[in-house]
Amino acid sequence: MNTVKKIILIVDDAPANIQLLSGVLKETYKVKAATSGEKGLKIAEKTPPPDLILLDVVMPEMDGHEVCRRLKDNPATCDIPVIFVTGNISNEAEQQALELGAVACLGKPVDSSSLLEIVERTLS
Repeated sequence: MNTVKKIILIVDDAPANIQLLSGVLKETYKVKAATSGEKGLKIAEKTPPPDLILLDVVMPEMDGHEVCRRLKDNPATCDIPVIFVTGNISNEAEQQALELGAVACLGKPVDSSSLLEIVERTLS
C-alpha cells in the first residue's frame, strides 16, 4: 500500500541540526528544510504546504517566535502545527511558544524517540 508521506518542514540556521532532525524523520516523512525564517515562510506558503513545522527559536535576522507569528497571521499557513526546537527549554520559553500558537516545545539536543512521538501525536 503506497500512502503519501506527510511533509515536515525543518527551519533551523544550523545545517547540523537539520541533518540530525532529518535523519530521524526521513524514513517516515518527506522532509523539507530551510536555513532561515524567511526561506521557511516561503516554503510554508507553497503547495502542498507542510503538514508540520519544526522551528528553531534562536536564528539570525528573524527568530522562531517571529516566524511563528507570521505563520499564524497568514490564512494560508495559520493551521500548520508548529513545534519549537530550542536550546533554551524553560517553563517561560514553553509558555511563550504555546502563546504564539506552537503545539509543543522540544529541547536540544533532541531525543529521537521523543521527537518521533511528538510528531506522530501532532499529525494523527
